[in-house]
Amino acid sequence: MTQDDFLAATLRNPANRAIIDELFAMALPDAWLVSGCLVQSAWNVLTDRPIDYGISDYDVFYFDPDTSWEAEDAVIRALQARLAHLGLKIEARNQARVHLWYGEKHGLPYPALASSTDGIDRFLSTTTRIGIRRNAQGYEVYAPNGFDDVAEMIVRPNITANFSPVNYATKAARWKALWPEVTLVAAH
Repeated sequence: MTQDDFLAATLRNPANRAIIDELFAMALPDAWLVSGCLVQSAWNVLTDRPIDYGISDYDVFYFDPDTSWEAEDAVIRALQARLAHLGLKIEARNQARVHLWYGEKHGLPYPALASSTDGIDRFLSTTTRIGIRRNAQGYEVYAPNGFDDVAEMIVRPNITANFSPVNYATKAARWKALWPEVTLVAAH
């Protein structure tokens, strides 16, 4: 699977396209649509399932040096209002402030990040280390692990300082139940 193939598959999901377009219109700093909603859209194309099958939410990362909860909440509310017509669960998170709450919520260390792509790099699975955004020239894709595992429906753990084998196993089991074609690589 090439980047163009992946982009074409994920953009067949009208929700992905609408969110990416809205992020561009809002001009949020370093904003990306990320992770599962992208990979799962591609899996749905590969397996001839409805394009939104199994997608529980749509994750948005952005990076704003204002790490106050009030600033993030204002972005969350604005995004929800602008995309309410889609009827989707959209989760927006300022990657500049994740380190402020992650440890308490998950019991694991989380370093301060310098960009949204740093947050993408910390996903539980290397397969979902993917983001898409629009720019003036078109679409930009961030995929440090490429698209082979997406195309082959392989889910691999991303062992980082904040990796949780329990959280990975839970997420991977959900995906395997929804997409039985998925091959899971166990975390060591």
